[in-house]
Amino acid sequence: MQGFCDDMKLIIKKSDNDGRLALVDRYLDTDWRMEVVDEYDDIAFPRALADADAIVSMNWHWSFPALKLKLLHLPGAGVDGIEFDKVPATVSVCNVYGHDIGIAEYVMAGILEFTIGLMAMDRALRQDRWTGSYVCGPRHGELFGQTIGIVGYGRIGREVARRARAFGMRVIACSRSAKNSDEFAERVDAMNHFDRLLGEADFIVVAAPLTETTHGFINESAFAKMKTSAVVVNVARGAIIDEPALYQALKSKRIAGALIDTWYKYPRQGDDHQKPASLPFHELDNLIMTPHASGWTHNLTSRRCQSIADNLNRLARGEALINVVTQGYT
Repeated sequence: MQGFCDDMKLIIKKSDNDGRLALVDRYLDTDWRMEVVDEYDDIAFPRALADADAIVSMNWHWSFPALKLKLLHLPGAGVDGIEFDKVPATVSVCNVYGHDIGIAEYVMAGILEFTIGLMAMDRALRQDRWTGSYVCGPRHGELFGQTIGIVGYGRIGREVARRARAFGMRVIACSRSAKNSDEFAERVDAMNHFDRLLGEADFIVVAAPLTETTHGFINESAFAKMKTSAVVVNVARGAIIDEPALYQALKSKRIAGALIDTWYKYPRQGDDHQKPASLPFHELDNLIMTPHASGWTHNLTSRRCQSIADNLNRLARGEALINVVTQGYT
């Protein structure tokens, strides 16, 4: 890749200028001029894009001229907000990670809560009831010896497996293609063995990317193959699990429960009020609901800003980019 001139221009969308990208400038050692632009301004945004060298955005659905643009950098890992057929062929698309540690810890916290029930015991004892104690029972479970099935054995899946193995759990996984077992997973099957995982797992963790193949992949048929004691955890994308099928499986107690962090409806960036689904999941007593918060940790911002800045430095110096989703050409 050839080097570019000084005074490179970076666009940051106004909706993303909420602190999550504040540290990018700290890690830059090349010259960049940053411009914050309202992507909903049909005059200012195309004008800014016309002479930009790079943009940070989690989506792309525009067809505005972007003759200088060389880099579309996602502020996260998911690429489902990008309409790739509208991205200029000269533009490289890159993403960032750094969320896998926080998400893996969230998964373990969630399945521990389903297994031990700390919050229920807390609520009971505040009312002077010793439910769950050695005095009157009932006993709670243990993670040790239980089977966790991970759908999607990438960065997140592997970090979940690492922690689950430390608890003495049996780890099995499915991925796009079979992989050799490692120090964490007993086996990593191709997706044609997905039904086998469903029948064995006590906890099923969805950590696969959203694609045309995985959209609605966990449906009524998949729930029917699970243990009635199974708990489903979704930290990937809401649409991977069919919404009506999930609701019915929980309401009918076809499965024991679910921990859902990724949803079917989202508020606009910066808003904090929006129903997460069309169906009344909030009425279910066997569901833990969280607002896409699993990876949103204190350390995430610095890790991601470092990665974005690294690629901006590489672009300015004419070096090969990292975390490339699609490679643009000149």
